[in-house]
Amino acid sequence: MQKNTVIYVSGEVDSANVEEFEQGLITETEGEKKVVIDLTDFEYISSTGLRVLLMLQKKYGQGDALSIRNVNDEVMDIFNVTGFSKLLHID
Repeated sequence: MQKNTVIYVSGEVDSANVEEFEQGLITETEGEKKVVIDLTDFEYISSTGLRVLLMLQKKYGQGDALSIRNVNDEVMDIFNVTGFSKLLHID
């Protein structure tokens, strides 16, 4: 059974902190086969943050190697409006 690496993201991602968000995800996912991004305490993501998630999705490909869980209604609305809810594997 493949062990998941769980990354907890909290707060907001916008142009002010997107580089930190991107670098953190790159570092935490290095060499990992299955990654879960937990957004329990996550409040907002801008288009720059969505770009980072898209990059990560491309790295892991289709399927459930990358999944996102515990998405609140506000962030889910952003995913729905932008079409990311169809691109990302959201639990």
